[in-house]
Amino acid sequence: MDTNKKAIIEKRIEKTISALEKNKMKGYYVKSRDELLSLIDSLIRDDKLITSGGSMTLAQTGVIDHLNSKYSGIFHDRAACKSPEETQELFRKAYYSDTYFVSSNAITENGELYNVDGNGNRVSAMIFGPKQVIVIAGYDKIVTDLDAAKERVEKIAAPANALRLGLETPCSVSGECMHCHSDKRICCSYVTLGQQRIPDRIKVIFLGEELGL
Repeated sequence: MDTNKKAIIEKRIEKTISALEKNKMKGYYVKSRDELLSLIDSLIRDDKLITSGGSMTLAQTGVIDHLNSKYSGIFHDRAACKSPEETQELFRKAYYSDTYFVSSNAITENGELYNVDGNGNRVSAMIFGPKQVIVIAGYDKIVTDLDAAKERVEKIAAPANALRLGLETPCSVSGECMHCHSDKRICCSYVTLGQQRIPDRIKVIFLGEELGL
């Protein structure tokens, strides 16, 4: 990456971390995937149950592989579920996690996390349940404000995820949200996380890469 572009990106990350911390969420910036995994290890202390929400970012960065390898028996990977019933059981078990790993659809420069979910298990666990929530995000998830966050989801994240999942929704054809009533719709719950009651329960780790959708 061009050094000048990198410097501007890092300034934007620093601005966003400062805003997150005003909202009582802890922010971090790591410059490599090795540094990311090392930081994660330092944040997991005496955990008995670790779970995660669906996320391309967690797979791309090697976090899921790391958790399966180093925390086998403690980390419950949804990919290992053998039936829809087992998956649903894990969704509910996530509320009792010591640590819940997830990404975010968008993060505003005002220190807000904006997420849209289909089942609602991901966003509900971010709101309440797990003792700590670790959000991993590329710098491309940073947007100016909530209007920009909504636009990012409607123009990029939702249509791309519908295509990735092979869903026959209007957005997978048009390339943008059509505010549909499809049975396959993945945009059902819209959640904005602002200032938190429990300081630093939510931790946001930025990696200087474009990650996820």
